[in-house]
Amino acid sequence: MSSKALHVRHNLAHRRDKYRQFLGIALIALLCATGAPTGPVSFSVAAGLIAVGLLVRLWASGHIKKDQELAQDGPYALVRHPLYVGNLTLLLGYCLASGLWWAYPLAVAVVWGFYPPAIVREDGKLEGLFGERWRHWAASTHALIPRFDRFPQAFGGDWSFTQSLRANGEPIIAAALLWGLWVLFQRLG
Repeated sequence: MSSKALHVRHNLAHRRDKYRQFLGIALIALLCATGAPTGPVSFSVAAGLIAVGLLVRLWASGHIKKDQELAQDGPYALVRHPLYVGNLTLLLGYCLASGLWWAYPLAVAVVWGFYPPAIVREDGKLEGLFGERWRHWAASTHALIPRFDRFPQAFGGDWSFTQSLRANGEPIIAAALLWGLWVLFQRLG
């Protein structure tokens, strides 16, 4: 095996965060390029999931101030990792929109390979940065399953479009994802 291939293999095994976003985008691009939507009902449900995933990501990225403040308002009142919840919802929507049976096992492999270790690393980092404050919040806030009993609290805090754009380029990502959905829509039979 070449040294470049060994380097990529090492990074995939030990530095997964470096590839997580790229692999997710590549998977969605693959589904958009090869997808064959099966019908208007399933496509409509898929489009709804994609819209919810995008909105969750935009909402979360407008509240987070990475490594500076512990976000506990907005969607962070409901779940510790709302950006990941948005990603998972988006991916499910694209699997459904694509009409491809193999999209689901491939998505599960990507999710299983990247998200559990990312959550562990991110939680450890946040605990290191925010200590007892993080431990108290994490003890009552699930990683990926929202606490809907806190729904009224989720509408507090300051959301910022500028923060959303600066934090992750979310509006740009959202535009690209919607374009992918449009590509699939054009193939709807």
